[in-house]
Amino acid sequence: MERGFGRSPTFLVGSERQRHNLEQLQRREQHLAEQYQKNKPLCFVASAYQQTHPAKAQGGHIDADVTVVSPMMVGVADGVSQIAEYGLDPSELPKELLKACEKLAMQQLMPDGMKMKQGMYKGPIPLMREAYEATEALGSTTALLAVLDNSTIIHGKLHPMIAVLSIGDCEILVLRHLQGQSARESSLEAIFHTEMQRIDGNAQCPLQICRLDERVDADFDERMPLEVIERGAAVHCVSAYEGDIVVMGSDGVFDNLFLDEIVDICNEFLVRDPASKFVPTEQALLQEVAHRIVEACHAKTRPNQFGQYLDAPIGKGGKRDDTCCVVAEVVEWTQARSEAWARIRRQRRWRNIFTCGGSFEACCEDDEEGIEDSARSFGTGRENTRGSSGGDPEGSEEEEEEDSDERRCAIS
Repeated sequence: MERGFGRSPTFLVGSERQRHNLEQLQRREQHLAEQYQKNKPLCFVASAYQQTHPAKAQGGHIDADVTVVSPMMVGVADGVSQIAEYGLDPSELPKELLKACEKLAMQQLMPDGMKMKQGMYKGPIPLMREAYEATEALGSTTALLAVLDNSTIIHGKLHPMIAVLSIGDCEILVLRHLQGQSARESSLEAIFHTEMQRIDGNAQCPLQICRLDERVDADFDERMPLEVIERGAAVHCVSAYEGDIVVMGSDGVFDNLFLDEIVDICNEFLVRDPASKFVPTEQALLQEVAHRIVEACHAKTRPNQFGQYLDAPIGKGGKRDDTCCVVAEVVEWTQARSEAWARIRRQRRWRNIFTCGGSFEACCEDDEEGIEDSARSFGTGRENTRGSSGGDPEGSEEEEEEDSDERRCAIS
């Protein structure tokens, strides 16, 4: 009979080996500390790209994927499309929810000028609960947030952290440039990854935040979504360093692409010389990475030149699904970025005060352009059925006007 492995004992580690291990850990900690300057706040610069799957777009399908990008928070939500069968817009709740999350994150975490705020931020779960309580729309959605907290103190020193909150089957992948064998070799490697929360492993039944009425669920309990947030949310904290890359996506990304495929796409575009001083990545390049990831996801659902379907995590041929992706880089929160965001906030307040018959865009296009210009310091997200992204628009003026008319499920 084959013998099982049984219990493996814990081995004693001698003093000399302990001392060697401590020296190695100390060197690594010192190396990371050199990258992190004391009291140096960080922020996200990000871009989002999403696209309705062509097979769904032909049937007039409502794309309920929503993204948010801002200096202190990036997020993804995927509205449950079945809600449309009851005459409801499945994108309304995820849009309201992420907009409320962004507002709270900026109030609680945005540095005051170049100073850190203290005491306002209580963690991702209280933030999500307060955001949900501020919404009114009916619907159901998954949600994923990455919150950049500059107020965390470790061993008496400020140390920026990324707090991740996940409800459902959206996922996040954090990458970091790690030095190779050669001093001039550096590549992105995965240092953190969440897992999907699916009920009984069913790909069509993720954990969800919902608000329903008797048309959809006669037994709906208003306490349930708060229980999902407080007891069901998966929360993680990851150290944040300048140059870290955050990739977030709906299940359409991670059901179709293996992690190493996502890492390879990022390494194809985000090349760095470790011997050189860190320079933030151009935001247009981040949007190109997000675009490539979404395109690679949809390519899995089409046969290749040999008529064969490629392997995917969910199975050969992948899953035909609406797909959204956020790609963010962690960079220093500078005075220039602080001033740019202050302009955005002033212009948003101005837009909320003055409207023309309820339609600000009809008479205030110049102010909208000012907001877009300032927002490029941090990244924007756009969506339409053909696929679009944030950042500096390209193409003719006619294409830009057409694209702006189709912006829907993005918050920036």
